Amino acid sequence: MKDLHHHSPNSPILLTASLHVDEARQAIASLVTDLLQESRSMNTAGDIESVTLDQAINRILAEDLLSPIDVPAGDNSAMDGFAFNGDCLGDSDNTVTLKVAGTAYAGKPYAGQIRSGECLKIMTGALMPDGCDTVIPQEFTESADASLASFKQNQVKRGENRRLRGEDLQMGKAAMTAGRLLRPSDLGLAASLGIASLKVHRKLKVAILSSGDELRPLGQALDAGSIYDSNRYSLTGLLNRLNIDIIDCGIVRDDPASLKAAFIDAASKADVLISSGGVSVGEADFTKQIMQELGDVGFWKIAMRPGRPMAFGILKSVQGSSRKTLFFGLPGNPVAVMVTFYQFVRSALLQLNGASQTEAPLTQAIAEAPIRKKPGRTEFQRAILGRGADGKPTVKLTGSQGAGILRSMSEANCFVILPHDQGNVAAGDWVDVALFDGLL
Repeated sequence: MKDLHHHSPNSPILLTASLHVDEARQAIASLVTDLLQESRSMNTAGDIESVTLDQAINRILAEDLLSPIDVPAGDNSAMDGFAFNGDCLGDSDNTVTLKVAGTAYAGKPYAGQIRSGECLKIMTGALMPDGCDTVIPQEFTESADASLASFKQNQVKRGENRRLRGEDLQMGKAAMTAGRLLRPSDLGLAASLGIASLKVHRKLKVAILSSGDELRPLGQALDAGSIYDSNRYSLTGLLNRLNIDIIDCGIVRDDPASLKAAFIDAASKADVLISSGGVSVGEADFTKQIMQELGDVGFWKIAMRPGRPMAFGILKSVQGSSRKTLFFGLPGNPVAVMVTFYQFVRSALLQLNGASQTEAPLTQAIAEAPIRKKPGRTEFQRAILGRGADGKPTVKLTGSQGAGILRSMSEANCFVILPHDQGNVAAGDWVDVALFDGLL
């Protein structure tokens, strides 16, 4: 297995033993790193573009976003209450009574002076006037009217409930760093700084195709032994979640000429090609031959369920250019396609597109029922995450876990991830869970 972590993009990956999921993931990340290093040595100016905020969701930030202002722009109140000078505070419960000099609203600063023995009625977000450093919340006052406000000395400490200028973000500091996958909150942050557009990496172009003589397009009647092609639609949905440009290459028949022509065409257009089907033992013989002609691709057996067979490597354009296309050959079973995409392809696409964080977050939940599991492979069980009567998170499987049972995937909202060395799970055991939302 040593060569797995030290391969070159110019050397084919031909492995026959079953790989651990983590080993396969590391090998993919290593090859993508090599590709990125090659691209950085070339002129990559065309790989970055400026987009308006309404077009930036799920794009990858290409450079640090420096704040043009302090946030907040001035000292302001964190509460509705009364602003005053904290000289009058102490540890006792003696009552302080201050004269109310006026009122300050957010966006309407108070123009007068606050003298000793006075306070200012102030609203959340309003600028603190000169001479005031503390705010007593409205609900902590014993009595307050238009002219006087009273409260205990020890109800608040000096400096409390005041937001300082630049406390959240200082002018010139990074509000967001390059490599960030932009979320709705990030767009709001940029807008709050007065920034209308962001520099992002260009969208990846990903080609998808399904291979198999048994596959039929939607709208065509099924004949004996045929099935509708669902994988391209699942892949389209998965890729749209990542805001990727998709090139749909359709269904390709199981013959060398058709497959080779489809791969050559895809490699000339796309950064990545994802195929489904034709990678299991017996199906992949001519596929291997084609891959050796077009690039460096290895056929892997991965110790996982579902999704054991997978091909991965580099396709090279045969039209005289230096373009290299990352290739993923996924299994044909519908659930296995989505599992292998989630486990391997998603992270690789994010990494290739410049993202600094590529791994999906995990949580934990309590298994409602026993789960059978053999050590020696990583399993991804379709499940529903819920909550027990005690408020703790619980998870239950959606039934049969066969790789072709797409309905159980549709009913699920998460994967239960059972690691390589894990054995049977008892009811009540804590297990790792990966939520679908935002991923699948």
